[in-house]
Amino acid sequence: MIAFGVGTVALMLFMLITYGRFGVYTNAALILNTLMILGIMAIMNTTLTLPGIAGFVLTIGAAVDANVLINERIREERTRGRRVVNAVEMGYTEASRAIFDANITNVIAATLMFVFGSGPIRGFAIVLMIGIATSVFTAVTLTRMWVAGWLRRARPAELVL
Repeated sequence: MIAFGVGTVALMLFMLITYGRFGVYTNAALILNTLMILGIMAIMNTTLTLPGIAGFVLTIGAAVDANVLINERIREERTRGRRVVNAVEMGYTEASRAIFDANITNVIAATLMFVFGSGPIRGFAIVLMIGIATSVFTAVTLTRMWVAGWLRRARPAELVL
């Protein structure tokens, strides 16, 4: 529990320091992703076993990776000289391709583990599939909605990424 707490705080601080406002959106998406995974598991009346915890940790890592890809892609687009709104749009569009490709591969692997595996392997696969779906939703859709709302309200001339 101590390692979990320290790791979570360190990750969230890193995202805040590295990405500023976008780090806030990333952290909120990660919290919602965690709650969604646990909520879906509760609805399905599943038990979180040790392999399930491994799948849970893997999906949180995938969610962080997706947000980092998006934020770095936006940063690259700004470096290329694109305007703020265009850079954000291109950043999400280009990063989404890589995110979807990687997560489709994970879903295929999790499906095979579920079909051909037993007990613990199936538990890992179930949590992995749930987590992949929620992490793609929170990283690609939810943060994009939040950023678009902020861009519409604030109309910033510059991004601090």
